[in-house]
Amino acid sequence: MLIFLVGYAGCGKSSLGKRLARRLGKQYVDTDKLVEREVGATVADIFYYEGEEYFRSAERATLERLVDEGFDGVVATGGGLAVWGDNMERMCEVGNTVYLRRSPEKILARLTDYGRQKRPMFRGKSDEELLEFMRVHMDEREPYYNQAHIVIECDACSDDEAVEKIVDYINR
Repeated sequence: MLIFLVGYAGCGKSSLGKRLARRLGKQYVDTDKLVEREVGATVADIFYYEGEEYFRSAERATLERLVDEGFDGVVATGGGLAVWGDNMERMCEVGNTVYLRRSPEKILARLTDYGRQKRPMFRGKSDEELLEFMRVHMDEREPYYNQAHIVIECDACSDDEAVEKIVDYINR
């Protein structure tokens, strides 16, 4: 079973992914971490030194490797993986896709200082600037995320409830 969690940066893909994997007794991986390990640099450094095109190609190679190796578990994807090329279509084709929808206000409330600093697109912005940036960026990405098999409205439930909704969907 292959479960892809998609959604905007900071929406909870990593934290919910770990909980979901434990709940299902499955493995958990994060595509950003896999790319970092493969390339030997942080996502921020890859973007800075190699560019987005290079990063997105490495991301796609990671996605294909997981599929080819028959990975059985939960995959937390980077926020942009679903919107690049035909990645969302590919994930829907080979596994279960779950969109974790969360409002910019809730994402901002969840972000730690570290969470802001590790995401280059969030750095150096005031709360107001970041909210506006997220609103615009999320609107652009929404059509891709909405292609997921299931959409979880994370603002309306706890993380544990979100995990149970995903488990219910998977078990159907």
